[in-house]
Amino acid sequence: MIALLAGRGALPAEILARLPERPLICAMEGSEPTHVEAEVTFRLEKLGSFLERLSKSEVTEICLAGAVTRPRIDPTAIDAATLPLIPALQGAIAAGDDGALRAVMGIFENAGITVRAAHEIAPDLLMEAGVPTKIQPGEIDKADARRGAEIVAAMAAADIGQACAVRAGQAIAVEGIFGTDFMLGTLATRPDGQGGLLFKAPKPGQDRRADLPTIGPATVEAVAKAGLSGLVLEAGGVIVLSRDEVIAACDAHGLFLWLRPA
Repeated sequence: MIALLAGRGALPAEILARLPERPLICAMEGSEPTHVEAEVTFRLEKLGSFLERLSKSEVTEICLAGAVTRPRIDPTAIDAATLPLIPALQGAIAAGDDGALRAVMGIFENAGITVRAAHEIAPDLLMEAGVPTKIQPGEIDKADARRGAEIVAAMAAADIGQACAVRAGQAIAVEGIFGTDFMLGTLATRPDGQGGLLFKAPKPGQDRRADLPTIGPATVEAVAKAGLSGLVLEAGGVIVLSRDEVIAACDAHGLFLWLRPA
C-alpha cells in the first residue's frame, strides 16, 4: 500500500487523480493539505508513532507532495516512539531545505518505507524539451536562460531556492523561503522596466524524490504581472500542473514557455 504525505497546493490532488487505487492520505499538523482530505494527521513530535501506524496499515511506499511549513519541536510533546528519532529530526530542522528532505526521507527508509517521487507515479507531470507556445525565445532570452542556470546553481550552494528572474544578464530577483510567487510579486511593484524571464530548475545534485520545483497557471499570471517575457524551465526537472492551461495562459499573455535541456 502507498501513502501520500500531502501538503499545501494542487500537487497532492494531481497525484491522487492518477493513482489507480486511493492511497492513505496523511498530513503533518500545521501543513494540512488545501485540495485533498487527510485521513491521518500527525504531529512531528509523534513521528515514531505515525511510522508505527503506517506499518500496521501495511504501507510500504510513501510519496511526499505539496508545500509544508518547517515546524518547531515541542520537547514536552515528544512520545516514546519518537525519542530515538530526535537526533535525525533536529538535524533535519537545522538543515537547509534539501538537507532536511534528505533526512526525513532517510527516516522513512530506515523504517522500511520506500520513498517514491511524484513524477515517478505521474510521469506526465514533467515536460520534455521544446517550446510549446506560439512565442519563441530570442537570442537575448537564451543568454538570460544561461545566466539563470548559473544563478540557480550558485543558490544551490546555500540551499536557498530553485528560481530566479533575469533581465539583460542580471538577476533582478531570487527565490527565497517565501517561494516563487512572492518573488514575482516583488517585481510587479517595481517600475524598473519590462522583459526578462523566470528561470526555474532543480538544484544541482538535489534528491529529486521530493520538492521538485513546480509551476501552474497561477505562476504564468504572476510572470505576466511581473512584466517578464517568458518562463524557462529545466526540461524533465520541473513539475507543470494543468499543462494545457499553462500553455494557453502563456499564449494569452504573449509569453514564451521554454523547456530547456539541462
